[in-house]
Amino acid sequence: MHILLATDAQWVLDEVVAALGSPETSFTVCSNGRDVTAAVTARTPDLAVLDSQIGSMGGFAVTMDLRLDETGGRLPHIPVLMLLDRGADAQLAKRSGADTWLVKPLNALTLRRTAQSLVAGELESAL
Repeated sequence: MHILLATDAQWVLDEVVAALGSPETSFTVCSNGRDVTAAVTARTPDLAVLDSQIGSMGGFAVTMDLRLDETGGRLPHIPVLMLLDRGADAQLAKRSGADTWLVKPLNALTLRRTAQSLVAGELESAL
């Protein structure tokens, strides 16, 4: 499985890689939201894990860009797992097109199960 992770917070990077990393998993890491589309074009991930706050272009805007490119036929559908700072942002995640989301701090087991379910197509609606 190939995961695109977009965050500028080292602790988020460390936690996601620890929870989702395995010998069969590879990561592309973007510390700037503006770099995500180019990274996806270079290598389509099985899953995008987007932090809601990423420098000058956060996860909400990145997700909207991915969905617009998907609608325009420029990119395939990429499942998006958004990492939120607070539960109140769930509506923004949903409106931006995220498939599901989790609120930080992260629970490694929940993150792993959610990511696996999302990639397998088992999540029909956002949490």
